[in-house]
Amino acid sequence: MIMMDSLLITVLIATVSITTALDNGLALTPPMGWLSWERFRCNVDCVNDPDNCISEKLIKQMADLMISEGYKDAGYEYVCSDDCWQSMSRAANGSLVADPQRFPSGIKGLADYVHSKGLKLGIYEDFGHLTCEGYPGSEFYLQMDAQTFASWEVDLLKFDGCNSQLDDSDRGYPAMSFYLNQTGRPMVFTCEWPLYQTTQGIMPNYTGIRDACNYWRNWKDVQDSWDSIIEIIDHMGDDVGNFSSFAGPGGWNNPDQLIVGDFGLSQEQERVQFGMWAMMASPLMMSVDLRNIRPESKALLQNKNIIAINQDPRGIMGVRTQQMGLVEIWNRPLTPVGNMATAFINKDTGGKPSIVPVTGSDLGLVSGSLYTVYDAFTMSVVYNNASSNVNYKIIVNPTGITMFNIQLQK
Repeated sequence: MIMMDSLLITVLIATVSITTALDNGLALTPPMGWLSWERFRCNVDCVNDPDNCISEKLIKQMADLMISEGYKDAGYEYVCSDDCWQSMSRAANGSLVADPQRFPSGIKGLADYVHSKGLKLGIYEDFGHLTCEGYPGSEFYLQMDAQTFASWEVDLLKFDGCNSQLDDSDRGYPAMSFYLNQTGRPMVFTCEWPLYQTTQGIMPNYTGIRDACNYWRNWKDVQDSWDSIIEIIDHMGDDVGNFSSFAGPGGWNNPDQLIVGDFGLSQEQERVQFGMWAMMASPLMMSVDLRNIRPESKALLQNKNIIAINQDPRGIMGVRTQQMGLVEIWNRPLTPVGNMATAFINKDTGGKPSIVPVTGSDLGLVSGSLYTVYDAFTMSVVYNNASSNVNYKIIVNPTGITMFNIQLQK
């Protein structure tokens, strides 16, 4: 057992600053995969609800479907259990233990199964003494838990911050990052670090966060509703602390899971979430029952044109450039230099589409150049020979998105 007292953490931080805490070569584009939390929560009742409880059966089914239904071919590669995979207590030697009834093969056995499919396994832990749902946390066990995850051949660790001291975050998350790197096993490290600080009015140290984490949650948990999606987009658009500037290969802002295919969004609103998560260079972590997903939601999640924007190798996060009443304009530079994605989102819940008059410069077009403007979802041509000084009228549906892939003409 590793007792993480203040002196040890101070020494570790000094070491981390010398060795560059996160030098794992991972997440060069936003990670894509599936995560259990939003859709399945902490359902551990495998007696009365065996098909939907957090179990190796559920994880294996999702892994199978990621292969058979084309998600892996579209780029999704991580299949991740969130909270509630554990036993309620550690083993006698202090190590974490998976619940033996729900995970009879153990996490190593589950990892072997996931890896046999060509996928990667993600798991959850918490920086505090307990996880958010009351399972054993990593406080005082950081090194042991990192070594345990490596021995199980885990590929991604989601590290939460419930039941911890807020003041410890700036030391504890880098310490866990250090221990993960020391194992020698490549593991994506995703942190909830700025979430807990921001919601308490503390300005996060995004330089330190970027150094320690592959991606980091910026705001509250996504819920299965349009209001939740808009609240998150508003927070990301406000960009307090200029956190957008810290996004790039190896480290990403995380507005939380995709709820496309669940219960709370219309088809138009699902397009908003998927399009905006691409604009924000966000991890694309589905949280949906892949066994029962609507065909149109499946097609959206596998839309190669929007995924290409999300996965753009430059990794520049899109930002909000204008607010015009209830319509917002976002712009994201793409590869090669001169190309861009531009999105108009309409937060109006009325029945009439909004007609937004703009100039080419509002779209991001530069004077003296000509562009081809494509519908980002279909890649059909919307405007040819577009220029900065031409006026355009953009139609945006209520609670909808109009999104362009704009390419500089040679």
